[in-house]
This record gives sequence, structure tokens and C-alpha cells, in this order.
Amino acid sequence: MARRLRAPLLTFAALAALSPCAPARATPAAAPGVPAVSDLDAAARASGNHKGEAYRLGRALFATVWPAQILKVRVDGLGTHEVAGLLLSGVKFHHGLDAEGFAAEVTQVAELAFSSSDVEEVDIWAIVPLPYDKAKEKALVVSGDYAQPTAKTVFAVAVRRGEESGLAARILRGKDVFWDPGWKALLSGKGPGLGSANPERSAHSGDV
Repeated sequence: MARRLRAPLLTFAALAALSPCAPARATPAAAPGVPAVSDLDAAARASGNHKGEAYRLGRALFATVWPAQILKVRVDGLGTHEVAGLLLSGVKFHHGLDAEGFAAEVTQVAELAFSSSDVEEVDIWAIVPLPYDKAKEKALVVSGDYAQPTAKTVFAVAVRRGEESGLAARILRGKDVFWDPGWKALLSGKGPGLGSANPERSAHSGDV
């Protein structure tokens, strides 16, 4: 039976049951007395009911400039059981990415998450913004019970501790992985709709 991928917002119910052409790099060192960018981003992007653990995990993750930006680090837990959720941007890559490079980054991010925390599972997904229709701007509901989505999920995978080995190959095979077909087809540094590589922009920009 295929594993059902968890939704982006993790719940207690869930707890009960880089390719060579796209290398990651370290973030620049902070000046003495100035908070490191990784610390600031970890604080701003941490969420979940174990937010302190999300912050600590974020410090490890944001110490690297990843080709696909990490937008959110979430850790939810019940007692000593914890699950991490990592949200990636599916556009505005810092380096050209093809499917192999993206799978390599996801694998490296998962490995770092497990080595830097005690989480039992890491759920990773990527989103892209939905097209903006200015003609419907006034009718767009962005909060409340009738809020309309402004982004869509184009990739998702759930990885349990111990499953990191062979993860990149599993992702490329599509085994227990969600790929949006259109986004996967465009997944390259020059693919239309993904945005050009932007090495001068911070890896920690809040834009999707």
C-alpha cells in the first residue's frame, strides 16, 4: 500500500500513528556583535507546537544557502515524539536546478535535519505561487473560513529516520512521492515559470 503523504500542516494525528551543477554553500559569517543571518531566519521561520526545536533545527538548516529556498521550518510533537515539516520554494532558485539537483537538495536537507535534531520524520514539500489575477483582486479572500489558496504544492515527500539512504533515487522514481507533472517538466534553471537563478538574493528571502 502506498504511503499517504501528510498534509503541509502537521497534526497530532500524524504523530499518533544537489546535483554538481547546483551546489549549496555556507552563509557569510556575521560581524562581531551582529546576529548571524541564520539565527535571524531561524527565529522568523520557526513554527509548530515545538517551536524551540524548530528554531534550533532552523539554525542548522539556514547556515547553508540552498539552491531552493527554505521558507518555513515546523516541528510538531507529542511528548518526546516529534515530526519536522520543511517548506521549500519551487521558484526563484539560487542556482540552476533540474530534477536530479532538486532530489539531491531534498536528500541533503533531510539528512541534515535528522543529524541536527531528534525528529522521527521529516516531511518536505515545495510550493509555487498561483497566477495573480488583478481583475479579481477585490474579490480575493485571503483569510478566514473562505480563504482562497495563493500557492499550490508541486512536490511532497515524507521521510522517516533511517530512510535517508537511497532517498534521491526514490524521489526520481516517484515512489511514495508527489510530483506536479507540469512543474517537474519545467524543473531546470531556465525553465519558464520557475524564475531565473538569483545568486545575489538572500537564500532566506520570504518571497516564494
